[in-house]
Amino acid sequence: MDKPKKSARRKTSGVTIDEVAALAGVSPMTVSRVMNQGKVRELTRERVMRAVRELGYTPNLAASSLAAAQHTRIALIYTNPSGAYLRELLVGLLRVASSSAIQLVVDYWDELDAEAERNAARALGGRVDGVILPPPLCESQAAVAELVKAGIPVVAIASGHLSDDISCVRIDDFHAGKEMAEYLIRQGHSRIGFIRGRKDLSASARRYDGFVTALHEAGLEVESGLVQQGDYTYRSGLTAAEKLLSLRKPPTAIFASNDDMGAAAISVAHRRGLDVPRDLSVVGFDDSSAATTVWPELTTIHQPIASMANAAIDILLRSIRRRTDSAPVLMDHVLPHRLVVRDSVAAPSKRR
Repeated sequence: MDKPKKSARRKTSGVTIDEVAALAGVSPMTVSRVMNQGKVRELTRERVMRAVRELGYTPNLAASSLAAAQHTRIALIYTNPSGAYLRELLVGLLRVASSSAIQLVVDYWDELDAEAERNAARALGGRVDGVILPPPLCESQAAVAELVKAGIPVVAIASGHLSDDISCVRIDDFHAGKEMAEYLIRQGHSRIGFIRGRKDLSASARRYDGFVTALHEAGLEVESGLVQQGDYTYRSGLTAAEKLLSLRKPPTAIFASNDDMGAAAISVAHRRGLDVPRDLSVVGFDDSSAATTVWPELTTIHQPIASMANAAIDILLRSIRRRTDSAPVLMDHVLPHRLVVRDSVAAPSKRR
């Protein structure tokens, strides 16, 4: 079994600004200016950001940010169908909030329509200083428009692209999806089923685009029957996996767009008497707790959810300090992902 190349990154908490400065060949003060959107030469900025990405560095909240955090109310608005994803995001936010005197407001919007989202955003605007929108609300045009209109800084988490109105913290979903598909192809799989995420999220489309690109580059066709729609819930994964495994010629591997649906695919395989991974390989996406509470544990893409929460709060505090400026500074903060190999993938069984 192929092993992914070890990354040069260390854990975010272990990387210091001095290490970033050394790798970039600049002073720590220059790194600080880049991270705070200060004036530096463009070539220097690119060199520093290249070092930041390579080391996986996420800056600790500066002293000025800590001062700004006093009595700052930041809202997390959610209606996420994946409990495992939401739990890790919330833990990350609580950890940062508790160490920086931020008041975290958690608001649940239960399947609101566009008008209800506008009303809820309007009511929230007068109570908080900043808002974090995880998927699927990260791409709610109604909520974003109302919050921006009220002058509230907003950060979207895990959106597939940078908005013109709000900042974003994300991974490169296209390359993550492509990397996972390439891994399955290297194991010998040529008939790979794919369970898509929600239709209304650009990150879902980017993961699928990466999957398709990998297949095309390997000279493989994308059969329509091997692609099933899901919505990131466990139940949708059950339905999609049943359809895939009921085909006259079923896939030898299933790539689910998140771990919940991947866990569901393993459940369906077991129910049908299939051994995972001997008879069917299954992979997920996110590296949430759902990936390690199934047997066998899921090979998946690690999305640094806690680090994304930390970066989102950092961006919000910087934006709150700059609210008197005429033009807000929007950031597209892309964190590194990695392929996590566990026991759910093997070469296709010759018996099949």
